[in-house]
Amino acid sequence: MVVTTSPSELPRVAGRGSVPGAVQTGRAELGPGTEFSTRAAAEAYIGKVCFKQGPPMLIGAELEWLTAQGEPSASAPRPQLTVLADALGSYAPQSISPDSPADPLPGGSRVTLEPGGQIELSSAPFGTAAELCERLLADTGRLRELLDTRDIHIISASADPVRSPQRLLQLPRYRAMESSFAGIGPFGALMMCNTAAAQVSVDAGVDAADIAARWTALYAIGPALLAAFACSPDLSGAPPGTWASQRMRTWLRLDHLRTRPPVHDWSDPITGYARWALDVPLLCVRPESAGVADWTAPPGATFADWLCGALDEEIGRRPTRDDLDYHLTTVFPPVRASGHLEVRYLDAQPGNTWTVPVHAIDALLATPAVVAEATALAGSTVGRWSEAARYGLADPEIRTAAVALLELATAHAATPVAAAELAAAAARCRQGHAPAAFPESGGGA
Repeated sequence: MVVTTSPSELPRVAGRGSVPGAVQTGRAELGPGTEFSTRAAAEAYIGKVCFKQGPPMLIGAELEWLTAQGEPSASAPRPQLTVLADALGSYAPQSISPDSPADPLPGGSRVTLEPGGQIELSSAPFGTAAELCERLLADTGRLRELLDTRDIHIISASADPVRSPQRLLQLPRYRAMESSFAGIGPFGALMMCNTAAAQVSVDAGVDAADIAARWTALYAIGPALLAAFACSPDLSGAPPGTWASQRMRTWLRLDHLRTRPPVHDWSDPITGYARWALDVPLLCVRPESAGVADWTAPPGATFADWLCGALDEEIGRRPTRDDLDYHLTTVFPPVRASGHLEVRYLDAQPGNTWTVPVHAIDALLATPAVVAEATALAGSTVGRWSEAARYGLADPEIRTAAVALLELATAHAATPVAAAELAAAAARCRQGHAPAAFPESGGGA
């Protein structure tokens, strides 16, 4: 899970910060250069942009992989960006090939790249999880074929167990991010360059009450599902410590103001999220002049500070709508609101077993009644992110919640194939095994 984005990409599924292909967002009616006259106006805009209201019909996903060149091993060197661009051709993202049309793959997925050379596919939005998985599996196969032409391999690992972090993308965003996270030890660089995630994006909900229920459920079930799909015990460069998900450990050790919103204090997630986002420190500030490489933000300053004029001397202008759009791509909570809701707490899964968490999220949000039941089943593990990441299924209470949620998901799966995958995952969790122990439980290697 890293961070590649431009405001024009905002209505799509997002990774570490990237935002390519799922559920569409709404946009408030403001001109591209409009300044916000008050904080209340900015909060209202965030509520409209980040929580699109309408019948929940669509689902999308983003998959990330580590990459290596020459050998199908995590110890092999990272690929050169020029070689990656050559392999991808017209599908190459503009971050590595500025003149590329960045075409979607035949199944609708777009290719993007993370700072350490992790490659990701961001799906188009689909009406069913079955169609999503079918199209994304096909695009994954096509991606492998393209990369094979230049001896580049994708590795289904959510944390790099061997290589030291190395940032390949030299974009101003990542320089600013690296600088911002440098004061918290190795976790910023490890997150940016040496981790990979599986993300699922779903529509926010039909109205404010439905949005609140779905948002609450996704946060409530988060620790248990994090543990159920945790499979990153080894991360090169991480401080000593045994963790089921070293990937999630890196996120938990980052800037807490940016990664841990106080969701349990929010009676209304739409207003709560808007207030929180404005008080998150600026990660970077894009200059008005093109070609300026320094995007460093004033230390400790928030978007709200910029909005009220406290940064007039440092930045020299007030923020526009585009600035706020961009700021919203630099917040990294476990569930992020981008018009749709992005579930960001899942490790990348072995082989093609990413289909299992896709089906789990889809089933657990199937109806309002299932949403309520899932929220209740996870009640004892709400907020236990650190324990879930550290102990995974070794924690009895978390394991019990994970099994119960996967059994509920099995009962409400949309297809027999999804039900079989979810039942196998529930059995695996009941035995306390990580996904890597049972690669056959999802779509193969």
